[in-house]
Amino acid sequence: MPHIIVKMYKGRSEDMKKDMVEKVTKAITESLSVNESSVSIAIEEYEPEKWGKEVYEPDIVGKSETLYRKPGYTPGK
Repeated sequence: MPHIIVKMYKGRSEDMKKDMVEKVTKAITESLSVNESSVSIAIEEYEPEKWGKEVYEPDIVGKSETLYRKPGYTPGK
């Protein structure tokens, strides 16, 4: 624990993803006082045209009560 799932558009390089994972791992270990060995991170990539239906609606709108940071956008705008 914890397990983090990062959902994002396709197209970022492996180096960018590895850098993000390293920084998120550091933030999690420091803020939650856990060891790196306790942290797992997955990346799920989506085509931009599928974001609204596959991520925004089910994970953001459909689970708004669990969001600690809400986005400042709506898909297609």
